[in-house]
Amino acid sequence: MPGTINRLPSEGEPLSEVTVAERPPQPDWSTMTEEELVAYREAENRWRASSAARAILGNPDPGAAIGWQQVALPGHELPVRVYRPAPGPDDTGTGLPLVLHVHGGGFVGTAAQSDWINSHLAAQLPALVVSVEHRLLAPDNPLSAAVDDGWDVLRHVVRHAARWGIDPARTAVFGESCGGLISALAAIRAKEAGLRLRAQVLVNPLVDVTETMLDHASVTQHARTPTLAVPQLRLLQRLAVSPETDARALSPLYADDLNGLVPALVVVPTHDPVADHGRRYAERLRAAGTFAQLSEYPGAAHAFLSTPGVAPQAGAARTEILEFLRVTLTA
Repeated sequence: MPGTINRLPSEGEPLSEVTVAERPPQPDWSTMTEEELVAYREAENRWRASSAARAILGNPDPGAAIGWQQVALPGHELPVRVYRPAPGPDDTGTGLPLVLHVHGGGFVGTAAQSDWINSHLAAQLPALVVSVEHRLLAPDNPLSAAVDDGWDVLRHVVRHAARWGIDPARTAVFGESCGGLISALAAIRAKEAGLRLRAQVLVNPLVDVTETMLDHASVTQHARTPTLAVPQLRLLQRLAVSPETDARALSPLYADDLNGLVPALVVVPTHDPVADHGRRYAERLRAAGTFAQLSEYPGAAHAFLSTPGVAPQAGAARTEILEFLRVTLTA
């Protein structure tokens, strides 16, 4: 995607005929300095949060109200993007289900890039969707910080259920890419802490940041795709784990005990370097006795759910996620 769209296409108008304004150019991931990383992600995240990006990232559901809130966590505050369904005639006054979402990107990304999927989930389930604007990976900001942010926000909202207007007994976690890793670890922590969830949805999840991260066959087969390439994965791996940290502790694929976790929907686009991450994790969940529904989308690329304007499979995936959550959150 070489540029930003500065107006939305009219119905039936090809995306290629829409005027395009420049978005931040793709940097050299292998030689990127810390200063270049900060500059790139600030510019890229401004684009992802802009109305100009809607033609690619999708329009929000008008049936959901969207806004930012600050959450006070241990030692710091964190912004979250909140999606709340509009009041309807059938409202009972009881708490809404909660979907805790974590966006993709790792060292780049913002909750605003997922407005399309999250607003539709909020409006159509209906549910309160809280998307975590976690700390992004940087030389002084390892993956463990982002993992803690996801878990801490989940605990905070559940503990203050009445304030948020949710039913804590109907809670699910949902993550994309690196956000899928954070969500998978949140599901594991929830089981260990006795926090009862109903479901986990993991979309093109990255679940291995150990030395075997790039050894999966799909990494070789799809090493350079438009939305994810091996140099980006190498940078993420370099930023994710310091030399003194056990990478297996941050890799759901190598978790010691996956038994007794909540049901999982694992969504895998087939043209994705980390497609085998999702496949292997679904296999491990099943081997441990945890229900795991693996759903593959032929021809789809990494991050396809966040780019419905150019990925036709995104609509079908949204419907599948919606139905999975509707069943698990109301069962």
